[in-house]
Amino acid sequence: MAQLDRRLPSNVDGAFFVDDSCIDCGTCYWMAPTTFARQGSMSRVYQQPEDAKPSRRAELALLACPTSSIGCDSGRDLAPAVAAIPDLIEGSVYHCGYHSEKSFGAASYLVRRPEGNVLVDSPRFTRPLVRRLEEWGGLSLIFLSHCDDVADSRKYAEHFGCDRVLHLDDVGDSTRDVEIQVEGVEPVALDDALLVLPVPGHTRGSSCLLYDGRFLFSGDHVAWNARLEQVYAFRSACWYDWEIQIESMRRLAEHDFAWILPGHGAPCHFDVSAMRHEMQRCIEWMQAR
Repeated sequence: MAQLDRRLPSNVDGAFFVDDSCIDCGTCYWMAPTTFARQGSMSRVYQQPEDAKPSRRAELALLACPTSSIGCDSGRDLAPAVAAIPDLIEGSVYHCGYHSEKSFGAASYLVRRPEGNVLVDSPRFTRPLVRRLEEWGGLSLIFLSHCDDVADSRKYAEHFGCDRVLHLDDVGDSTRDVEIQVEGVEPVALDDALLVLPVPGHTRGSSCLLYDGRFLFSGDHVAWNARLEQVYAFRSACWYDWEIQIESMRRLAEHDFAWILPGHGAPCHFDVSAMRHEMQRCIEWMQAR
């Protein structure tokens, strides 16, 4: 947990605070936007939670923080918040919490399925989450959207005895032994409900995962920008090729989905027709950059 003697002066008085170890990954202010906000190059508590729901969201953000930069009063019982992770998004899709500093605080997700649970990108390898996954039947597959967000995926794969999926163009020294290596830019069906959509641009081997024709796990390819109020791509964090990323976005826009679940930023949801419109707005915005 954060250190009280390193508490940032920008925090308002009260139980929750952020200390100066913050790396500005954005986790806290998309998870608990009524409590945390960005100021300069770090986050802060701008409003203390006053009732149960915002308090729980702040507790979940504390547990998710990849650098343990969030603190709270010492008498608070965090066990109920620990028990609430993974955090349900909709249907059988959950946010795993416990973000990893190895992936600059990127989110990871879980799909619960009778035919086998799927982990999307990697959280920290932490006992409370591992125990919950064990209770829920373990993992049958780990999908890695790109090379930046592999974090503790090897530990999860070894513990649960499952395969990992990563595009060949993002395989590196630490991922040479990934079991399923996707190639090219054409969609690859892993089963009837899981479709890998290669989207080079952010990195050479970036890929999205489309689940059940409804949930798009997008890694760092596309996200929601709350300030601009639009679907958005990270121009300043395009590590491979922006023009290729635009082409990838055009191919992605040919698919129907209702949810974008990104590595960074809050999940966003529209009906399918509205999402098509949002994707076209994003492409037009990208072309103007």
